[in-house]
Amino acid sequence: MNILVTGGAGYIGSVTTERLIARGHRVVVLDNLSTGHRAAVHPEAAFVLADITDREILSQALRRHDIEAVVHFAAYSLVGESMAEPLKYFTNNSAGTLALLETLLEHRVEKIVFSSTAALFGAPEQLPIPEDAPVRPASVYGESKWLIERIMYWLSETLGLGYATLRYFNAAGASERFGEDHRPESHLLPLVLQVALGRRDSISVFGDDYPTKDGTCIRDYIHVLDLAEAHILALEAIHPGERRAYNLGNGQGFTVNEVIEVCRQVTGHAIPARVVARRPGDPAALVADSTRIRSELGWQPRYPELAKIVAAAWAWHQRHPDGYAH
Repeated sequence: MNILVTGGAGYIGSVTTERLIARGHRVVVLDNLSTGHRAAVHPEAAFVLADITDREILSQALRRHDIEAVVHFAAYSLVGESMAEPLKYFTNNSAGTLALLETLLEHRVEKIVFSSTAALFGAPEQLPIPEDAPVRPASVYGESKWLIERIMYWLSETLGLGYATLRYFNAAGASERFGEDHRPESHLLPLVLQVALGRRDSISVFGDDYPTKDGTCIRDYIHVLDLAEAHILALEAIHPGERRAYNLGNGQGFTVNEVIEVCRQVTGHAIPARVVARRPGDPAALVADSTRIRSELGWQPRYPELAKIVAAAWAWHQRHPDGYAH
């Protein structure tokens, strides 16, 4: 299949591109490199430097490469930033994706896998969180993704768009070639590993008075390779006019303190931690119920153990202590 991967120079996009190519698909990466890295583009993928709103360049790429389906990652994803700069998120994540969808449908590309988020659910009423849990975004970021889910629903109803929306929890780990390099970094695992690398003095723990077993927040971590596999299964399963929604996680949660302790064990470093004030809007626990994708698509995480996820990330960061810096 000829597949366009938007945001394919980013963390999850680069690993998914790698796995698509290994599966025998032909991939075109479209990325404006605002947060991605040119070095993260797979050497066997065609690369188009452009924004998803550039309809002329996008149309040329769709025609030139005879694109049949799209995996859409290109988005801003910092919750705190979304609250400080809401228009940036609605402009790119919502309006930008709408422009992308309009161009795709003009060219009769009717299959898309959409990178969504567990941020749709806000503070959940039940754990693990199923797909039919109440949607109550607690941030502009979550709302910007939910708007697109609703738009895609109606485009499916009226124009025959086929889509799968994947709502994932905390992506972590790395492949042999590609890993996590955000500027600035906001995710717990790479921040902890930066302490082990000597790039930070300590790791900040945002609150230790939550109603959890050790007072720190609980999150569900999923290996980026397992996440990439879910995208591929969804892409190969959907048909025009069909819609699917899946939550993606391991179904078990780890506290912040547990993650730090596993990082200490894997790296052999002390990794000092200091407790600071809570961040506004952080739910006490987020854990995914991934029963639906397991039963419908046969998805099964190959790397559910937190120690293996940390070890994969640690190996990549040791090889790339400065990320993709040249």
